[in-house]
Amino acid sequence: QVQLVESGGGLVQPGGSLRLSCAASGSIFSIGAMGWYRQAPGKERELAALIYSSGYINYEDSVKGRFTISRDNAKSTVYLQMNSLKPEDTAVYYCNVVAYESGTRYDYWGQGTKVTVSS
Repeated sequence: QVQLVESGGGLVQPGGSLRLSCAASGSIFSIGAMGWYRQAPGKERELAALIYSSGYINYEDSVKGRFTISRDNAKSTVYLQMNSLKPEDTAVYYCNVVAYESGTRYDYWGQGTKVTVSS
């Protein structure tokens, strides 16, 4: 079993910055991709950023150039640095970790951290 603990959400003015963190703990065998998804009010959950174990990174178009995802494999932690935040970035952000054990894929989700961008 893997637990994910997120931190770093909050209220920020447009143009501001926030840094989200997600630490994985528990019976961690082999971690694959780590990512951040977000769900705005009344909308479906969407991918914001994803980083693979190879280091390959994928960003949703609207966050390119503003968000930076990174991971610390030694700490089993993924980060999302969010700069130049816009009101449309307001959402609950969920951490996702893909882990493998004996060839079986497991998806783990954090509890969500709320990000509000407003003046």
